[in-house]
Amino acid sequence: PVELAYESYEPPKDKDPITDAKAVVLCHGLFGSKQNWRSLGKSIAQRLSVPVYAVDLRNHGTSPHISSMRYDEMAKDLTRFFEDHKIKQAILTGHSMGGKTVQSMALDKDVPNDFIRYLISVDMSPARGPLSKEFAQYVKKMCEIEEKQCSSRQEADKVLEEVEPELGTRQFLLTNLTRAPGSDHWTFRIPIKTIGGILEQQIGDFPYDDEQGLMLKADEALAERLGTQFTPKERPTSRFDGETLFVKGAKSKYINKRNIPICDAFFPKAKHVTLETGHWVQAEKPREFVDEMVNFV
Repeated sequence: PVELAYESYEPPKDKDPITDAKAVVLCHGLFGSKQNWRSLGKSIAQRLSVPVYAVDLRNHGTSPHISSMRYDEMAKDLTRFFEDHKIKQAILTGHSMGGKTVQSMALDKDVPNDFIRYLISVDMSPARGPLSKEFAQYVKKMCEIEEKQCSSRQEADKVLEEVEPELGTRQFLLTNLTRAPGSDHWTFRIPIKTIGGILEQQIGDFPYDDEQGLMLKADEALAERLGTQFTPKERPTSRFDGETLFVKGAKSKYINKRNIPICDAFFPKAKHVTLETGHWVQAEKPREFVDEMVNFV
């Protein structure tokens, strides 16, 4: 497992924790980094009065670059982070790719029971599924920015604008820009080509999905004929029996009526809430997101 870079936020000294959890660990999504959580991390530390850690997953932020990004491996990175920092009874939270990473850690039978007290997955279900096609377009344009050796952020932004009209999303992607050592052009601090090569096979994947793929398809077909909501009869062999919260963005399709039963099969205690956002739930509605977290724990 690789050693993950992180930032931490201390709780106020004069206030008792309002949760039985001992820490919060936050995991960003694809192309994100620990700095995405900076203002939220401080706010969560203040509200819950426990220490908060925001990590950089492998190939992101300032964490090591490595050729593979399978979720079972990324979950082991996180487990190592818990061990290194002696974290127990955590509120483990992940958005998007980070959501699949935290779910994989929760379902890993080798993880000690006392590591995770609460699990929160933000706009991501424990199912295999294609990434929205924008991600492949972003990779293509980010490679183009490196090839063109853009000398300003504005120039890089123009290249991205060809595929992404939203300024906020472009700014988010460009947080990964850094000046190439000893030169006047900009490059990405994350290994764009590596990530591009494994987008579909690894980042769209989910390691525990096979166990129940066929069973779910059969149940689903039957339910569709009967016009009822199906519930998987058999439980998958891997499951996490701890308290779990899925936070869905109303305008996003990553958590949907087809995969909610899969969420509930892997995480029998799952609760579901929806906020009026797209996929970037905590960025679009930070206050409401923290409120949901506080209510849950």
